[in-house]
Amino acid sequence: MFLPNHHRDHCEPLDPVDAETLGAAAAEEVERYLRFRANHAPTPLHALPTLAAELGVEAIHIKDEGFRLGLGSFKALGGAYAVIQLALEEAGRRLGRSVDYAELHSSVVRTVATGMTVACATDGNHGRSVAQGAQLVGARAAIFVHSGVSDERVAAIARFGAEIIRVDGTYDDSVAEAARVAVEKGWIVVSDTSWPGYERIPGLVMQGYTAMVREALRQLPEVPTHVFVQAGVGGVAAAVAGHLALVLGSRRPTFVVVDPARAACLFESARAGHPVRIEHGEPTVMAMLECYEPSLIAWRVLSRVADAFMTVGEDDAVAAMNRLARPTDSDPAIVAGESGGAGLAGLMRANADPDIREALQLNEASRVFIINTEGATDPERYTALVGMAPDVVATRRQGADV
Repeated sequence: MFLPNHHRDHCEPLDPVDAETLGAAAAEEVERYLRFRANHAPTPLHALPTLAAELGVEAIHIKDEGFRLGLGSFKALGGAYAVIQLALEEAGRRLGRSVDYAELHSSVVRTVATGMTVACATDGNHGRSVAQGAQLVGARAAIFVHSGVSDERVAAIARFGAEIIRVDGTYDDSVAEAARVAVEKGWIVVSDTSWPGYERIPGLVMQGYTAMVREALRQLPEVPTHVFVQAGVGGVAAAVAGHLALVLGSRRPTFVVVDPARAACLFESARAGHPVRIEHGEPTVMAMLECYEPSLIAWRVLSRVADAFMTVGEDDAVAAMNRLARPTDSDPAIVAGESGGAGLAGLMRANADPDIREALQLNEASRVFIINTEGATDPERYTALVGMAPDVVATRRQGADV
């Protein structure tokens, strides 16, 4: 399904709070923080010239977040950044002075952080980031996981010393339970989704993602004309679209939000003209995107700067994974998890429909930017869907980074 953005706020300026959260100065602050992370390095940007020729566009570039901070997902940028910001702020309150990132690993910050417990709900990747951030500063982490989160992803979170709390039901059920227990125990919720009265911390999480966009703009040979980004609650899509709109202005690319057809909360919100909660149905293979209610901040941003919303099916997502794993000619082999290739799935689905292609003005002059938001965060599941283990695909990598 495909839906142009007809919301009354489309193309209106961002809310001032969102503009401050997602603008150039905010992204610079995130990048300054990353310089104090021991394993930080910009993730690669790959050109896919053969695929671009097959789809009849000028260029396709993909930012590969499978290499981000040892966590294999763009979410390494968000949750950990928010936890560390909160720890520094609390240390500042205790000391009566500003505490800088340079003191991140100091005994002063660790002493304060040991009295903090951060909590969140997760499909897997956000929880790993929050747990890693807590471990870095010495805080406790309580991570709520719903019944659809695989044992392999749970083990990856627990590796950072987090307490794992199982919740029956969906991701949205785990969000509600995390919020309830955190109030009861005095924990700090570090969620990647927002609701009425709870926006600042999810805003920090989204702010963390802007570093990825800033890197990409430096790596890209030209400003893209089209961007396809996948969405769960919408945080990463809003961060990318919002930052591009703020720094590029009238040169901003056409932005398309891609939802799983089985969890299309942003698509349905766009159709309704306001945020809606959709019914839980059959699970989607795109597990990291299986969300049934959008983040209010994300919707507020996307209603203004997204140009279209679309859905992709289960077969589309698996086809994108396999296309990236088995490239032709000079295109590199890329390990993309079940949710990681959904943006590419959106591009391929849009390109196959002449009406959508025309609506987006997708043509031989188009320069498309997409993001592989995760690598094989569940290697067993990846192997089953692709027919090759992720380390085998990685050894087949060829082509050149941009």
